[in-house]
Amino acid sequence: MLGVIVAVSITLAGATQANASRRMTLPGSGASRPAAGAAGRETLAGQNGTAGRAGRESSLRQIILPDLLIVAPSGLTAKQIARLRKIPGVRDLITFDGAQITAAGHSVSVIGVNPSTFRSWVPLRTASDQAFWTALASGDFVAASAAGKKLNLHPGTSYRLSGATTQSLTFGMAARLDLAGVDLMVNQAESAKLGLVHQVAGLISAPGATGTALTREVARILGPHGKIEQLNGELPVTTTSTGTQPTSYIQLFEDSAADYCPGLSWTVLAAIGQIESADGTNVGPSTAGALGPMQFLPSTWAVWGIDAFGQTGPPDVLNPYDAVPSAARLLCADGAAAGGQSLADAIFDYNHANWYVNEVLALAAEYEAEYR
Repeated sequence: MLGVIVAVSITLAGATQANASRRMTLPGSGASRPAAGAAGRETLAGQNGTAGRAGRESSLRQIILPDLLIVAPSGLTAKQIARLRKIPGVRDLITFDGAQITAAGHSVSVIGVNPSTFRSWVPLRTASDQAFWTALASGDFVAASAAGKKLNLHPGTSYRLSGATTQSLTFGMAARLDLAGVDLMVNQAESAKLGLVHQVAGLISAPGATGTALTREVARILGPHGKIEQLNGELPVTTTSTGTQPTSYIQLFEDSAADYCPGLSWTVLAAIGQIESADGTNVGPSTAGALGPMQFLPSTWAVWGIDAFGQTGPPDVLNPYDAVPSAARLLCADGAAAGGQSLADAIFDYNHANWYVNEVLALAAEYEAEYR
């Protein structure tokens, strides 16, 4: 669906021979963390420090749910990227390298990404898997779950990846990516060595745009050779799914508010999650010792941390399925469900700073307007 210019091959020839793969659609070879905040009942404004605020200001300021996957066979130009960002309703855009490749004689695809930013665009469970992103950042290659099985890849095994050059990389692990046609993933450094096409593809998040109008405008900018795929499975969720495990951050925020603090808008939890850790992109520890996607101090977590959504064992501050409901529970105990000044006071209790309260409420209002 996304193109058929195949010029780069990747040969997977590890200790165990990799088996068949599937056709992909990226072109062949061509060119060439925000700091976590500190939250929790005992947190004082001064504990965050300047570095914490600077990190938040440079982090992605939204929940990122991709609406479109785009491919430009020759690579997206700076002018195209600028025009795409200006489309009404587009909230964010991320680009990455890639190429159509072969694995053991079978066509597959590989993309090259910045792990610290790309993880916010994948399903919640994968975004929360620190081992997956650590492996990718360290230079290992990783795979989509289906591709890992089809290629018979074994974690810890070294494989030869041949693009513009041949590189021996260790297979880290596989996980669900929910990106149609993406088989393997490497970091930007390995992408450059392999000669993947620079900025060949991108993901667009546009909660404020209608699907038809957005696709039409994107197609006009990409031109006749550009390809577009709608990612309907990742569109914003507006109904709760109580009794089931959420599959996106929006679902998690919605269900946590509904189950653990009826009356609290999910947008408040979403704003806190984004400001504190860019939705799990940076889980700390912060300068104050706070941890996890909602940045709890250990002493606060010991009181308010709970298991939720089918999780078992001791509550895990790094697990969003535990951390987000725990944050809802803490806020509710402080009166957040009553709204108004009670909500502001509860947010202040979460992190003792007036600027923090203002940021959370402002971002929550943005979400309320855009995810209706």
